[in-house]
Amino acid sequence: MSAKTKLPTGQEAIAVKGWLGAHKWLIARRASQTAFLMLFLVGPWFGWRIVDGTLAGSRTVNILPLTDPFVAAQGIVAGHWPELTALIGALIVLAAYALIGGRMYCSWVCPINPVTDAAHWLHATFDIPKGWQPKRHTRLWLLATVLVTSALTGTIAWEVVNPVTMVHRGLVFGMGAAWGVVIAVFLFDLFVSRRGWCGHLCPVGAFYGLLGTTALLRVSAPNRAACDDCMDCFAVCPENHVITPALRGKDGDTPLILAPDCTNCGRCIDVCSVDVFTFTHRFDDRVTDADPDTRTPAHKIA
Repeated sequence: MSAKTKLPTGQEAIAVKGWLGAHKWLIARRASQTAFLMLFLVGPWFGWRIVDGTLAGSRTVNILPLTDPFVAAQGIVAGHWPELTALIGALIVLAAYALIGGRMYCSWVCPINPVTDAAHWLHATFDIPKGWQPKRHTRLWLLATVLVTSALTGTIAWEVVNPVTMVHRGLVFGMGAAWGVVIAVFLFDLFVSRRGWCGHLCPVGAFYGLLGTTALLRVSAPNRAACDDCMDCFAVCPENHVITPALRGKDGDTPLILAPDCTNCGRCIDVCSVDVFTFTHRFDDRVTDADPDTRTPAHKIA
């Protein structure tokens, strides 16, 4: 009598799609994060002035200004109304993330994401206890605290401790104290709180989550009837509470992941051996017709 044995997370997808097929979106994200970082570093490192500045504020080819709208918001509440070019830059970035999904910043741009992903991989590999888990709305309170602090102090408060900006400056001028911040975030996620920094504390992620509430780009589970309950998608998702409504929805429920916490990282697409998930737009709520009683798991192990 054969019985299905649960393979380690992602192994079913690798067996069906091959290693590259089961990691394509992860590879794309790492390439994107590296490319964004290098755009800022090739200037001071090699003299190729493509983008000057940091993710907080920059100028591309000395023409296009881009400003982090979270930084702009702090400046405004601090009483420092940005110059027209900085305001235009903030509106450009705001519009882009409002269309593609605010928290794509977290998974496709932010250079701290590989650090927290590495901590989570070690956490799962060595089965370290889950640890303290702050409420997810804690980051919203921290977002509000940053804005209030900026208003009271007349400063762009978050930039004093922003790990992303510190890493950018550290790579140009020498890491120094920036290493301490990166290591602190890594150790926090590894030993204190599983996926704690990005998922529960970072006010930047909270801001971009609010920004992307009505974004067009979405992950959907149109083939949810084929789900074989392997749970791999839940294991790899940095915000796995967003999956259930789409995956476990009843007839008539949308297969779209509409929660603003979704980072559009694509890992659920990668690790699903039966191709339940896909990228689409928020108006595509089609569900694949299938009889769940006749579905066949990707493979069975005796």
